[in-house]
Amino acid sequence: MRILVLGSGAREHALILALRAEDADHAIFAAPGNAGIAADAHLVPLDPTDPVAVTEFAGTESIGLVIVGPEAPLIAGVADALRTRGIPVFGPGKAAAQLEGSKAFAKRVMDAAGVPTGRAIRAHTIAEVAAALDELGAPHVVKADGLAAGKGVLVTDDRDAALAHAETYLAVAPVLVEEFLSGPEVSLFFLSDGDSVLPLSPAQDYKRLLDGDAGPNTGGMGAYSPLPWLSERFGGEEEFVDLVTREIARPVIRQLDAEGTPFIGLLYAGLILTDSGVKVIEFNARFGDPETQVVLPRLVDPLSDLLLAAASGHLEDRPRPAFAEATAVTVVLASEGYPEAPVTGRRLTGLEEAGAVDGVHLAHAATVRDGTHLLTTGGRVLSVVGLGTTFHEARSRAYDAIGRIGLEGGRYRTDIADRVLEA
Repeated sequence: MRILVLGSGAREHALILALRAEDADHAIFAAPGNAGIAADAHLVPLDPTDPVAVTEFAGTESIGLVIVGPEAPLIAGVADALRTRGIPVFGPGKAAAQLEGSKAFAKRVMDAAGVPTGRAIRAHTIAEVAAALDELGAPHVVKADGLAAGKGVLVTDDRDAALAHAETYLAVAPVLVEEFLSGPEVSLFFLSDGDSVLPLSPAQDYKRLLDGDAGPNTGGMGAYSPLPWLSERFGGEEEFVDLVTREIARPVIRQLDAEGTPFIGLLYAGLILTDSGVKVIEFNARFGDPETQVVLPRLVDPLSDLLLAAASGHLEDRPRPAFAEATAVTVVLASEGYPEAPVTGRRLTGLEEAGAVDGVHLAHAATVRDGTHLLTTGGRVLSVVGLGTTFHEARSRAYDAIGRIGLEGGRYRTDIADRVLEA
């Protein structure tokens, strides 16, 4: 199949690695890609948020499937333009993508669908924010209403810090002040063809920059899958997935379809397991990063078949995707200064040695080749993925590999999947 993947991060590299593993003969293009992706796909120098450029390239190159990785092209309407030309695309149209693009839109849809979530107050001014903070109480949860690359959320007991965070984003759009929900978090992906949904395997990610869930929120510093501790509360992972499918994913997809905005693509459910049940923290309209890096290596079914079935409206007769018993742990290497002001342009070393560790592969996120050297171009530089038959094996492999990589000022968490080993 001729496939175009839009994006340049570790998520897109993980998608491409899964596609390449299922069939080495796929002709895979990536726009714009990165230095790591260049080894596994043909890089295309086009703007992934430009509907005209993407559609013209897909038509000229006879692309059979377009996979939209990041959120920005979805909000820009790239999927709509492709569908107008009859080109299969895995990714929702602009209207349905507001499920991620607007927290207020998502809350309204959840309310209409009867999906459990925390209470939220939309605030347009700092005075309204202050009133909402007082009404809902601490800990305070303040979210940017629009896209913020995973860094628009603040959870704090400090009222002044909550006000300052809100003021930063109020210059652009309203913010949401939400009820604080307590409990372990789970990420669960669903494939949707606009009517039917199929779940993938759950994962848990680590949003905070530092060990022990300290420091600022980030786009994600690591993840692991599967989640064996779900058995303690739900009887098993399958039972948990069935519950979320029935009470959250299917009602939301049907609500969007009823509103005339069918959601075709990847529904990312960010969940929290509270004492009163499973609730939604947020939805995303695309594969999550770094969870994709630990979910897809365990997928048994061909990824391209599943995504094309969703893009073509033919998921209803397909069985639930199967996953290997293997465990996966990913650790993210970040640049000095991330997430506030990452230092870029620094040299990476030791990648060949890291990639040679048994059961390990690398998913590049922000790398560029300068002659014979690899340099960093962003905050989250790459994901080191370790696979194994046990969590101890997968985790040991990932940390063995990341310890071989050299990056001045580079940082990574040392406690990814610790809680699973402790359990």
